[in-house]
Amino acid sequence: MTVPLRPLRIAAHTELVSLLLMLANLATAHLKPLSSLLGPTHGCAYLCVVLATWRLAHATTATKATAVVPGIGGLLVLRRLSRATARSAGG
Repeated sequence: MTVPLRPLRIAAHTELVSLLLMLANLATAHLKPLSSLLGPTHGCAYLCVVLATWRLAHATTATKATAVVPGIGGLLVLRRLSRATARSAGG
């Protein structure tokens, strides 16, 4: 049985993009309405990445720990999972 990784991919990309937008807003105009929108979006995406990773049965402890890294943790998890899948398929 394969577990769909699409929700994890969406959450990982949302987490990174929202973080980059928050930092850009902080460095430029620092608009409060934008911060009010991006902060919860980033937090929700971060929690989704962590929970989705921890629910994967084939995720190692190191992969689950990688999910906790803010901003890029989700993308690192996807990379680790794709490498593990390629290794198991290759031999």
